[in-house]
Amino acid sequence: MLTPVRPRRDFVALEARRLDAGKLFQQGHPPATIVHHFQVSWQTASRWYDAWRRRGPAGLRGAGRAGRKPRLDARARRELAAALLKGPQAWGFATHLWTLERVATVIARRFHVRYSLAQTWRLLGKLGWSRQRPARRAQERDEAAIARWVRVRWPQVKKTPGG
Repeated sequence: MLTPVRPRRDFVALEARRLDAGKLFQQGHPPATIVHHFQVSWQTASRWYDAWRRRGPAGLRGAGRAGRKPRLDARARRELAAALLKGPQAWGFATHLWTLERVATVIARRFHVRYSLAQTWRLLGKLGWSRQRPARRAQERDEAAIARWVRVRWPQVKKTPGG
């Protein structure tokens, strides 16, 4: 059974709700009104009231982003994208193909931050990079000879109905 994915919290709407509660506090409404009007717990209404009483509407403002700050900020991610565009050989790798291990190595060398392969993959996705596989073709492939075979030999060996 799949675990349902929780929707992301709308921090702007949550802050607007707290500020609306602050307006009701300012009009003299008790926390009990907030509980019923906004369908929040007593504890939440009490916490909002204490914040509003101590700091006014500023006490009800959002604290900013939620969760841990990323180890690579926007500027570092731009630098990483530019570094990857130089190609793996610019970083001392033998071939011109990027692998997750190589990208993680570049991140460690350049930014002194360690990422797991899963984290590296997620970061590349945020940068707009996707999985690419090289075409498996022999270097000795002769396109002219292939076209000639298809044009001349294929009709001779092709099975036809009743033939």
